[in-house]
Amino acid sequence: MNKTASFAASAAILLTSAPALAQTPPALPPINHGPTLAGVCILSLDGAIGSSTVGKYVQTRLQQISQQVQTELTSEQTAIQNEARTLDGQKATLDQGTFDQRNATLQVRAAALQRKAQLRERELQATQQKALGRVGQELEPVIRASYQQAKCSVLLQRDSIVLANPAMDITTSVVTGLNAKITQFAFDRERLDQAAPAPAPAAAAPAQPPRRP
Repeated sequence: MNKTASFAASAAILLTSAPALAQTPPALPPINHGPTLAGVCILSLDGAIGSSTVGKYVQTRLQQISQQVQTELTSEQTAIQNEARTLDGQKATLDQGTFDQRNATLQVRAAALQRKAQLRERELQATQQKALGRVGQELEPVIRASYQQAKCSVLLQRDSIVLANPAMDITTSVVTGLNAKITQFAFDRERLDQAAPAPAPAAAAPAQPPRRP
């Protein structure tokens, strides 16, 4: 769902970026908001998903899966590097043919590892999209219920608004509804290396009888 696209981007950043340096923002004077606008409601999708129980669970689970992938790739990379160092140390005692053959084997393994890393990256992206899609499916009816309960006539994305009266914000109601509906669901890394079944061979066309002159 495109409603969860921004949260998907945020989740990807959480998995790949380093912690930012902490900075203390300057103190700002309080704002005296004007009256609420009847029928106008505001929602932060990122805030609703990110602060919900299921949203936090998805983020934690994605980090676990990412760490598993990193451990797998690092283990194979270390093994290749160790064998390369060993081979380099034996270079003076090996004949050129043996050295070249073993070195070529290492190069093949290194190339295979690079392809696996690219595959795992695509799998992580697919896993994230599927998990967030599930959250989006659970979230949509909750948003509709909160919208009707608050008697909204229009719902605006809070992140696209500079300032607004918080009394029009239904994010807390949406989080409460989502928490009551779902807190977690089982999911694992998507597997994209499964060979697709071969298509069935096309049926042979019946033989045509020879045409008589």
